Amino acid sequence: MSDQVRFEFAGDGSGVDDLAWGQQEIWLAMVRQRSWIPIGGPSRLKPGTTLDDIVDDLRYTLGRYQSMRTRLRFDADGRVRQEVSAGGEFTIEVYDAPDDAETFASALFDWYRSGDLDHVKDWPVRVGVVRRHGELTHQVTVATHLVTDALGGAIMMDEVTRRESAPVAGLQPLEQARRQRSPAGQRQNEAALRYWRRQLRTVPARTVPASTDPCEPRYREGLLHSPAMHLALRIIVERHGVDPAAALLAVFAVAAARVFGVEPVVIRPIVGNRFWPGLADVVSPVNQAGLCVVDVAGAPFPEVLDRVRRAVMSTYKYASFDPLRLAEVVADVERERGEPIDLSVLFNDRRTGDRLDLGDGATPELMMEALARTRLDWPVARDSPHEPLMVNVEDAVDAVQVRIVFDTHHLAPAVAEACVLAMQQVAVGAALSSPAVERVPDATEEA
Repeated sequence: MSDQVRFEFAGDGSGVDDLAWGQQEIWLAMVRQRSWIPIGGPSRLKPGTTLDDIVDDLRYTLGRYQSMRTRLRFDADGRVRQEVSAGGEFTIEVYDAPDDAETFASALFDWYRSGDLDHVKDWPVRVGVVRRHGELTHQVTVATHLVTDALGGAIMMDEVTRRESAPVAGLQPLEQARRQRSPAGQRQNEAALRYWRRQLRTVPARTVPASTDPCEPRYREGLLHSPAMHLALRIIVERHGVDPAAALLAVFAVAAARVFGVEPVVIRPIVGNRFWPGLADVVSPVNQAGLCVVDVAGAPFPEVLDRVRRAVMSTYKYASFDPLRLAEVVADVERERGEPIDLSVLFNDRRTGDRLDLGDGATPELMMEALARTRLDWPVARDSPHEPLMVNVEDAVDAVQVRIVFDTHHLAPAVAEACVLAMQQVAVGAALSSPAVERVPDATEEA
């Protein structure tokens, strides 16, 4: 049982409109995965924190950010729209931990995210507070991914901590929807769809080899922890003067070409889209999966770097689009070609530290020593659906952490394992500048 604390809140902006493109992208992922994609987690409270303090913080965030008070409307024709409320009542649940508060908070988080969410009736965020011996120890916050993403969450937490009083800098979701519907927004959308249509007419129909080992449970998750790749990427970035994100994408492109044996490589990088006017400080999700097509066969790694840098310029430029219109374009091109087009290779560079701080001390000798500390684990096997193939690169202390989540009916586990290990091999080989290792074999050559 829990105690409940109810309070009222109010904020600027309300109304009903279409989902903004980033929201629509997340919603379609929720439909595919049959999940509300909960994000958040438990956090330790400062000693002396009171319920009034927590209510004050929540009243601030609910009032300031429209996505915190957004619910959905489902029209009879299947159209999904957002409904932002001007205010309402919110409930915090307070639980007394019988023993270890931290363990209890983790269990509460798991319970919250495993439950259902009514997108029409429920607020998109749940908050629980853990109390032990009368003291508040932890806050557990779980939100649907429609509220925010990693960067948006960081912006929100910073503003809450500082109690930012200036008006919200980034476009709120209702404003985004209006801008995207404007003539300028539609010109951007049409340009992006033309780019996609040109690429889709020429890309390989299949971007990964068909699975030869469908398993049960069907969906698997692998986790590569590589200190050596961390050092290798630092050497590559310093030597070639490239952006860390481009270096990592080039490493993945080469690994995919080697393991999947498909040319050109077709990757859908998750693009933050915060470089567009009005979106730099947005809290709501604006990420979308772009399209990067690059031919890496027979090229030394420095040439691959250059090709990837050129290709991702178009990827970023045309990664802001109406996902529903894109689905129509894909269907049109599939009819033209008379075959389905596989766009399953999703790549999400979620790092923050490596993008900002290159540090020092990366040497080939240290990199080779670090190879012995490579770990590859398989922590999850489940039946709940996920994307056919998603490669996430995450922050870790002095390491690159690659999380690959995939459908074994789409990609064999051995091939998934070979792909993430090939990323380390490619990065280390490029850092050592070994031509024998750097050159990418043509897909027609024998492995």
